[in-house]
Amino acid sequence: MSTLVWFDGKVRTAEEPVVTALDRGLTVGDGVFDTCVVVSGRPFALRRHVARLVRSATVAGLPVPPTDVVTGAALDLAARLDGGTGRLRMTWTAGPLPAGTPRADATPTLLLTASAESVPHPGADGPPPRTAVVVVPWVRNERSPLVGVKSTSYGENVLALEHARRQGGTEAVLANTREELCEGSASNVFLETGGELLTPPLASGCLAGVTRELVLEWAHEAGLPVREAVVPIADLLAAEHAAVTSATRGIVPVDSIDGRQIEPGPVTLRVQELYATRAAEDLDP
Repeated sequence: MSTLVWFDGKVRTAEEPVVTALDRGLTVGDGVFDTCVVVSGRPFALRRHVARLVRSATVAGLPVPPTDVVTGAALDLAARLDGGTGRLRMTWTAGPLPAGTPRADATPTLLLTASAESVPHPGADGPPPRTAVVVVPWVRNERSPLVGVKSTSYGENVLALEHARRQGGTEAVLANTREELCEGSASNVFLETGGELLTPPLASGCLAGVTRELVLEWAHEAGLPVREAVVPIADLLAAEHAAVTSATRGIVPVDSIDGRQIEPGPVTLRVQELYATRAAEDLDP
């Protein structure tokens, strides 16, 4: 796997140091990021991912990132990527500051990376993966000041995913403080029941995933029964069918919940086919 870095207007190797030790993204996790896949040398849904980066920065109280610079850098990195397929990350931090200095005195840091790797996105070669989820014992706080923010303070997600992996899973699922289904550590979650595909509303505390957004939009346009709904976490634990969505996965069926095997649901499979078709038609929907 090869990785390219964009920093301060230049494309660099991953080995070149670019961020100072005093950057608040490193010292206190004061930053936001967004990730998308690269397909055929282009970032998928780049416009939506840049818009979410802006929303995250705004909610986190950071200056608005320069969208034209971010977009240009992302397109440049994606076009240079070996093989034309991989993962692209955009990071925007509060910038370097000595400890105790007011945040407003900082100049933000913009950093982009692109890694050449195979991705299971439906617009790329190869079949999409399925997913074994584990419901973890911790909860998401739907009243947190960082709700809706894709924050570089990612420790909770790392610990949740490691817990799931120790249980034989590939993704962790979290409830919120109201014992409702919230989200995965790096995905949104859908439950298929009663002939419908349901996903928690943003008020649950989940991240507004770009793939989630596309699934809801495209399914509505196609007349498929997909909608937002409050889902008790107990309903997921007893579910016969479920799915997850993320930028790198697209939409994929869940094949086990806490070790209990389940099968892909008919609505999930129809939405998965729809998503693959629409994603192939337009790389920046």
